[in-house]
Amino acid sequence: MFGIEVVSSKTALAIVAAIGYALATLLMKLTAESATLLLIAAIGVVLAVTVTSEIFLLRQVDLGMAYIAIIATETLLVLGITFIIGEPLTPKEMIGGALVITGAAMVSF
Repeated sequence: MFGIEVVSSKTALAIVAAIGYALATLLMKLTAESATLLLIAAIGVVLAVTVTSEIFLLRQVDLGMAYIAIIATETLLVLGITFIIGEPLTPKEMIGGALVITGAAMVSF
């Protein structure tokens, strides 16, 4: 069954959690500019799905490994989103993002 396979896939759960956090961040940015009830509700729904996927992930892997996977993926997504919405990062911020990803890769292997 597809639903059970996704819930048991560590990689899929980590990606869903990371995408959820990145999407919630983007929605919060939009809400900061123009708050509507729809945007606030969307943030709540996205965070509920994100937390649920993270709970399923934590049933399968250690806390440290889960957060490393989620943070590394979320960092890449947020870096991409900043360019999409027209808020390019400074060189210092880009180096910081690279250090996060490098650190996550170092402890993962």
